[in-house]
Amino acid sequence: MTRSVELERISFLVRGTYPSGDPARGLEDTLRLIAAGEALGFDGAWIRQRHLEHSISSAAVMLAAASQRTRTIALGTAVIQIGYENPFRLAEDLATADLLSGGRLQVGLSAAPPEHARLLGERFRDGDDGGGADQSYSRLERLVGNLRGELIGSDETFISSAAGRMRPAIRPVAPGLTERLWLGAGSARSVEWAARNGFNLLIGNINVAGDTTGFVATQRDHIARFRALSGAAIAVGRVILPLNGADGHTRERYRAFAAERHGRTLGPQGERRVQFAPDLVGSADEIVLHLLTDPVVAATRELRLELPYNFAYDDYVQILTDFARQVAPFLGWSPSRQAPGARLLPANVTPLRRGR
Repeated sequence: MTRSVELERISFLVRGTYPSGDPARGLEDTLRLIAAGEALGFDGAWIRQRHLEHSISSAAVMLAAASQRTRTIALGTAVIQIGYENPFRLAEDLATADLLSGGRLQVGLSAAPPEHARLLGERFRDGDDGGGADQSYSRLERLVGNLRGELIGSDETFISSAAGRMRPAIRPVAPGLTERLWLGAGSARSVEWAARNGFNLLIGNINVAGDTTGFVATQRDHIARFRALSGAAIAVGRVILPLNGADGHTRERYRAFAAERHGRTLGPQGERRVQFAPDLVGSADEIVLHLLTDPVVAATRELRLELPYNFAYDDYVQILTDFARQVAPFLGWSPSRQAPGARLLPANVTPLRRGR
C-alpha cells in the first residue's frame, strides 16, 4: 500500500485526572507522564483544563511546572474555555509560563460557553451568573491583544511604584506566543473564525454535524473550509489504544472501554447533533492500517493521541510506548532528535508489562 500519511509531529493529550482524596498524586503522575513522553521523542504534550472535576483546573500553572521537568517537548492546552477566564489575567499567566518554558507553549482555546457558569453563581465573576456576560469570540480577540503587550491608556498615562515610573502594559510579553494560539473547533462557524483570525486549528474526536453525512465527511469539510482561508497549522486528535504491550486483562479493559462508547458513534447525538469518532483499539498493525486509510489524518501533519479519562499511569505509559515504537514509524514520523534520551524511558517510569 502506498503511504498517504506523512506525519511531521505526534503529540499526546493528558487528561490529568486524580483520586478525590489525593490530587497531588494525580498531578504528579501527569508531570511524570509528560517527562516520559519527551523521553520517547513525542513532539508535544497537551493537557485539558476542566472545572469542578477531579482534573486539572489551572493549565498555565501545570504547564509552568511541566516546563521545569522537561527541556524540549512542546507544552499545550486543549483546551482552555475562554468564557471562564479574564483575558487580562490569563494573558499574564500564559506569558509567564511560556517564558519559563523557553517558548514551548501551544495554547489551545475554546469559545464554547462555560457550562457551569450558573451553577457557580456568585463565585463566577463576582456574582454575575453568566446570563449577561460576554462569552463571544471577542474575548479571544482581547486575549490576543493582551498577549501582544498593548499599552493601556493615552500617551500621557503612566503608573508609578517602587520599581519606577512606566507606561502601563500587559506584562510580561512572550515573543511569538500569539503565533502559537489554537482554536478547538468542532463547527463550521468556529473553524472559519479561527482561519480568519490567525489561529491554528485543533480538531478532535467530537464535531457538530453540518450538512455533511458522517463524522469523517464533517471533518474533511472543516479542513477544506479552513484551508480555503488560512495556511496555519491543523492538528487532529484521536483516541488510540494499542494492545501489543498490554497484558490480557488490560486488553479486555481497553476493548470494553471502546465498546461502551461505540453507540454514540452511530449517528449525531442530541439537539446540537454532536458527532463522535470511534476509538481505535487493536494491534499496532491494525492501527497503522486504519490511520493510513484515514483521509482526515492524511490531510494533516500533526496527530494528537487523546488519552482516555481515568486510566492508570501504567496504562498511559504502555499506550505511548507502543504507539511511539510500533505505530508512529510507519506513519512517516521519527522521534524528536532534540528529546533527551529519545526512545529511552526515564528511571522513574514503571517498567512496561509484557503482553501474553
